[in-house]
Amino acid sequence: MKNKNKHLTSEQRYTIFRMLQAGCTRKEICTATGKDKSVICLELKRNSHKRGYSPGLAQQYADERKERFNRKRKLTEQMKQKIIKELTQEQWSPEQIVGKSKRDGCPMVSHETIYQLIRKDKAEAGELYQHLRHRLKHRKRPVGGKKILIPDKLSIDLRPAVINNKERYGDWEIDTIVGKENKGAILTATERKTGFLLMKKLPKGKNAKDLAIELFYLLLPYKKMVLSITSDNGSEFYEHKKIAKMLHTTFYFAHPYSSWERGVNEYTNKLIRQYIPKKESFSNYDDEFIKNIQYKLNRRPRKLLNFDEPYKVIARAMYLPGCI
Repeated sequence: MKNKNKHLTSEQRYTIFRMLQAGCTRKEICTATGKDKSVICLELKRNSHKRGYSPGLAQQYADERKERFNRKRKLTEQMKQKIIKELTQEQWSPEQIVGKSKRDGCPMVSHETIYQLIRKDKAEAGELYQHLRHRLKHRKRPVGGKKILIPDKLSIDLRPAVINNKERYGDWEIDTIVGKENKGAILTATERKTGFLLMKKLPKGKNAKDLAIELFYLLLPYKKMVLSITSDNGSEFYEHKKIAKMLHTTFYFAHPYSSWERGVNEYTNKLIRQYIPKKESFSNYDDEFIKNIQYKLNRRPRKLLNFDEPYKVIARAMYLPGCI
């Protein structure tokens, strides 16, 4: 098992240097160092100079960066304006704001300090907290619903380890979000490894045949990266065999009432609810608004991607696989 920790030792940096000189591929460097490709790519991007990569200079850059970010920081006006902008315009979480700032080499306080700022603002009748996904509250999600029998289902138990462990790109989780009084629906498809989101308002609601066509066109631009699809047991996925045939993929079903088995999609749907609250009528939201939510969430830096943005990672996976 590879060590996914992003921190490299001086010995590992020397190994990278020697293997680059020998013309080794990044995949070979990953194997030799025990690091993910994303770690190696970030190392070469951040710590190279005009003449290439030097292990000594790379270690010096890394040490300086570590020392800079280990210092306890005071909240400056510049930081405050950056926090307010990314919170109100992009709805990034405090952890995402800190992680992206650290990745870009920008000074930033801890996420705890940002939460203190938000709580103080709320106490003073401010509205910053309304841009948080939970709005400083945590709600329990009720479980229930009618069990739907769908023929010829392929159980998630048969899904190979390469999908379960998120070892590759191209495995998707899909779901629907319903509007007020279960009227109207939005189809969501989330790539498991990156959290990259595609979403589409369904003109005919949760109609299974219509959903199958809409999902096909939604995933068509990424067809070569649709290696599997996993859904819940909703009747809207009755046409799963048609979907699998059109996209040349394998369609799996999670166990009933086991939302954690589609954790990436469930998490993403909660992010969407930050923009479209529950019990809201979907007639209030047009296709442009839905697409804008998709763009915003795909631009959010994600911790699981070392605070890179999902749309950038998925683009590199599609067109420049050597840089992942």
